[in-house]
Amino acid sequence: MAEQTNHNEAGEVAPSTVDKQAPTVAEQHAPSTDSPEATDIPTSSAPDPKAANPETNPNAAKTKTAPPKREKPAAAAKAADGEKPAAAAKAAKKEKAPAVEDKPFAEFIQQDYLPALQKALAKEGVKDLQLSFVKQNVPIKGMEQLGESWQIVGNFPDGVRHFNLYFPDENIQGKKAFSCNEGKRPSTLESFLIDERKTTLDLLVYGLMQRLNGQKWLGRN
Repeated sequence: MAEQTNHNEAGEVAPSTVDKQAPTVAEQHAPSTDSPEATDIPTSSAPDPKAANPETNPNAAKTKTAPPKREKPAAAAKAADGEKPAAAAKAAKKEKAPAVEDKPFAEFIQQDYLPALQKALAKEGVKDLQLSFVKQNVPIKGMEQLGESWQIVGNFPDGVRHFNLYFPDENIQGKKAFSCNEGKRPSTLESFLIDERKTTLDLLVYGLMQRLNGQKWLGRN
């Protein structure tokens, strides 16, 4: 049956009854808003897709895992760390020369101390001084029981002044003593450099020069 169209006085077409019923029919067939909708919010029954284990939760997000790091071979690791070859290590040890004080006692006295002492005395105007390195008894009356010891004996050109520097331990780091006399045998044995923790070549030279200067036996006196 043909639909009838109503016309108002202005000539406009009035909506049909079908058009008036269309919204009602649409609302009846529209899905209910009471039905649950899927969301990304985790619930007690639905675990968080990002936190769940993919093996037990099919909804878990798939993430890429980095492959395990490969360990470097031992040789390559040592090279990377800058390990010095054995030859380089030996060369470094050879660069550091041993101290003269570490030489054997007699070798140090003859090769280093006596030449250094002779040079220092010459600078002070003392010439033709005879220096000798001998092992003999202590030339002090009443101390013969001390026996023999290594000594540096200095005889001035005038034949009157003499001094002795004693090393009873045969070690420059051990006990040391000093004596001197003018025209007669020495009568006193003095300790020498007893307050120094370590004896060096320069200290041995300086100590004896100071002692001789105290006797006013140097040229500047």
